[in-house]
Amino acid sequence: MASKRIERIRAKRSKRVRGKIFGTEARPRLSVFRSAKHIYAQAIADDLGRTLVEASTLSEELQDALAGKKKVDAAKEVGQLVSKRLRALGIDKVIFDRGRYLYHGRVKALAEGVREAGLKL
Repeated sequence: MASKRIERIRAKRSKRVRGKIFGTEARPRLSVFRSAKHIYAQAIADDLGRTLVEASTLSEELQDALAGKKKVDAAKEVGQLVSKRLRALGIDKVIFDRGRYLYHGRVKALAEGVREAGLKL
């Protein structure tokens, strides 16, 4: 469990990052949540107040592809899947919302997967 100091730092970072970005239907906010085992990404249109697409390491499409892979490689696959789903909707630009997480490791791998699949961050 994180100490109270770490919790305050995370809350402050989250508020700072989230306060600067806003997603629209044309350019949604790509929000990332990372747990100990899984990583989740969802594209949110804040002006409509709804989620356009989502993907995670629990997605059925990725279950076979993720067997035996490391968490960083799995995050990259999730990024490519969410990118594929957004491109199917005709969206080619997103605003990356890393939330309270540092742009490092799995969060960075997810962003790189999104870029490799053709989306612009």
